[in-house]
Amino acid sequence: MTDPIDSSAGLQRRTLLQGTAGILATGIAPFVHAQEKIVLRYLGTAVNQDKAIAEKFKADTGIEIQYVAVTTDDVTKRAVTAPNSFDLIDTEFFSLKKIVPTGNLKGIDTRKIKNADKITTLFTKGEVAGKAVGDQGTAPKKVIYLEGEKSKKFATAPTQFMSLIPTVYNADTLGIRPDLIKRPIGSWAELLNPEFKGKAAILNIPSIGIMDAAMVVEAKGIHKYADKGNMTKAEIDLTIKTLIEAKKAGQFRALWKDFNESVNLMASGEVVIQSMWSPAVTAVRTKGIACNFQPLKEGYRAWAAGFGLPATLSGKKLDGTYEFINWFLDGWAGAYLNRQGYYSAVLDTAKAKMEAYEWAYWMEGKPASQDIKSPNGDLLAKAGAVRDGGSYEQRMGGIACWNAVMDENEYMVRKWNEFVAA
Repeated sequence: MTDPIDSSAGLQRRTLLQGTAGILATGIAPFVHAQEKIVLRYLGTAVNQDKAIAEKFKADTGIEIQYVAVTTDDVTKRAVTAPNSFDLIDTEFFSLKKIVPTGNLKGIDTRKIKNADKITTLFTKGEVAGKAVGDQGTAPKKVIYLEGEKSKKFATAPTQFMSLIPTVYNADTLGIRPDLIKRPIGSWAELLNPEFKGKAAILNIPSIGIMDAAMVVEAKGIHKYADKGNMTKAEIDLTIKTLIEAKKAGQFRALWKDFNESVNLMASGEVVIQSMWSPAVTAVRTKGIACNFQPLKEGYRAWAAGFGLPATLSGKKLDGTYEFINWFLDGWAGAYLNRQGYYSAVLDTAKAKMEAYEWAYWMEGKPASQDIKSPNGDLLAKAGAVRDGGSYEQRMGGIACWNAVMDENEYMVRKWNEFVAA
């Protein structure tokens, strides 16, 4: 593996950066930071707050990351009600429709982000390999640009200022136990197949769970949505009715909220098919248990997170956050995330920090030429294995919809709670 700190070639490239933030973004003067002892309060969910990333960043720059871990909903609440309680926010793109109108986020100046022009076109154009992907829900391209640094409005065309700099994203589907099902699974409709009565589970986070339910409703031919990420009240009623009927018939073993809960349900065999996240499938596999992140003909439900800055941030802390974002996009963190089954925002810098066989397995959909291991050394796939969903282009190019907050969100949550209580 190459050393994460850039060579002289990297420094030459970086001399193009202008201004204080540009100099800080090079990461060539960590001794300054060590004296100043900058501590950045990083607000986000525990899933994205990795100790190894914080330790590596501090080793490279002297800047300390202080993780503030809360739930997905509480990330949004803090951004809306207490923007002075953090220096950096890691939030999902779908939350921006709630946060940006408050004026609590500062537009991120892409001139200070050295790899801004290399951020994947999935975010900037809604394309993978030149082809448009599904944009139902809150597709990042709809909310990634702001009209200005202090704007409360999204821009309809690319601008100098981004609302969030993308960090990690993926396209989710159903997880299955192939050893217990023993037949091909190719459609979202299978989640409500009576064959799996009492052995199915769905994600109990309303704004995400209802999207999975909508994928099932469409796959079963019950209804075609204009936008699964922004349903009418009638569509919400229909979707929830379908779920309640299935629940009363005993279809669901569980409604899970927690990552570890989904892992345990699958690993124990109590559940054989469920809403699942890619790293949870990976976690089941590290236990030596067969588990597939199953490609389905209707496509994937995608999600994406990114770094945002509070509007009040200034001075050394602001410089420090720009340094962290630049460091994050520089490859080491991207490679680290890719090895967990996520995808990184800037692909070529991550590729430079991965072994060729790792990149071929994770990103190109090729059979592993040797065993594939997680960042902490756990065996994830044996030589010869192929990643579920294939290549980056196949999976991210197969997006049907994105996580979203609906216009009728309050009504939807109320109806979802009726399903949970049914």
